[in-house]
Amino acid sequence: MATIGTNVTLLDLKSGMDPDGKPAKIIEVLEQNNPILSDMVWEEGNLPTGHQHSVRTGYPTPAWRLLNYGVPQTKGTQVAVTDTCGMLEDYSQIDKRLLALNGHSAAWRAQQDKPHLVGMSETFASTLFYGNTAVDPEKFLGLAPRFNSTSAANGQNIITGGGSSNLTSIWLIGWGSDTVRGIYPKGTSAGLQMEDLGEDTNVDSNGLMHQVVRSHFVWDCGLAVSDWRYVVRIPNIDVTALVKGAGSGADLLQLMAQAQEVLQSTTGVRTAFYCNRRITGWLRRQMMAASNANLSWTEIQGKKVMTFSETPIRRTDAILNTETAVS
Repeated sequence: MATIGTNVTLLDLKSGMDPDGKPAKIIEVLEQNNPILSDMVWEEGNLPTGHQHSVRTGYPTPAWRLLNYGVPQTKGTQVAVTDTCGMLEDYSQIDKRLLALNGHSAAWRAQQDKPHLVGMSETFASTLFYGNTAVDPEKFLGLAPRFNSTSAANGQNIITGGGSSNLTSIWLIGWGSDTVRGIYPKGTSAGLQMEDLGEDTNVDSNGLMHQVVRSHFVWDCGLAVSDWRYVVRIPNIDVTALVKGAGSGADLLQLMAQAQEVLQSTTGVRTAFYCNRRITGWLRRQMMAASNANLSWTEIQGKKVMTFSETPIRRTDAILNTETAVS
């Protein structure tokens, strides 16, 4: 499926789909319940199982030239990487008689299916940050395993918060088609499927039977990081040590300002901070204590969003308060 323009979100993909189609309806529910999807750029992979691409690890160094003298040939360095998609699936089932009592209403059935889509959205968000294919090969590789050591090649984009327990992270991401993006398998409608399986007989744990109608939901999705310079992680924030005056514990506003300077660029990308509600609460308190004008509220796509120096702050409770320390 061809995408429309560049730096497209799931909602952009939805606009190019049949409005009565099932993938378009799934996207609407997923986006409503996952603020990350308001920013995240998506791209069709070049493989049925994901996307093969090059990650730049070094840039050529040109030379100054004198007349009648040549310059040496230079070459950058790249590494071929294949990012795979995970297959996220779920089923819903509704008692056939209950559906009949509600007039076989498609709208009522969609409401019963909605919690399953919300669950998929939350599971995706958790995997986006913590998915580790070395431990759970059925998932896709998330951000934390890619940014987990200050001595790694991308360690300069990790700014530690100084804590050693009760830890969480703040992430700053510059989403773009050449930087960081979601991927879905080649030839699919954003990797999404919804199938009405019709009527079936359900047998419960006691061997009792009743008729149900089932729906099947599929989301094949993954993550590709082509340029690690567009991801900044602020880990090792001890959530129990935070104070409103930032006299001890992590100074969140200072760390976020530093992260913005570390991010390679904001040109041509869609940037946002991501943190959980524990952090957004302390951000507001530290901002009020410091009278810091960099933290404000801005209307984005008709919604009030907290921003730091004009960068949206998205609250996602998929980010834990029990992270392993990054060393």
